[in-house]
Amino acid sequence: MPLNVSLVAAAGEIWSGEASLVVAKTVIGEIGLMAGHEPVLGILSEGEVRITGLDGSKVIAAAHDGFLSMEGDDVTIVAGDAQLIS
Repeated sequence: MPLNVSLVAAAGEIWSGEASLVVAKTVIGEIGLMAGHEPVLGILSEGEVRITGLDGSKVIAAAHDGFLSMEGDDVTIVAGDAQLIS
């Protein structure tokens, strides 16, 4: 099962799509999310959000403040500010 990922910032949607892995920095450390992960709500720290697509492609964004949540296989990352790095 793929993850359905949505990365948004105050300015609008930054990236959305299916992924096999999402890694983000929270105030208590990095967290990795894969399909089947327990539901989680975390507060983002300034740092990178790394998304691995189903085909192995990498999406990296710089995110500043905000939160992430996972319910089922839906991952939502809401940042005060975020920009794609690659």
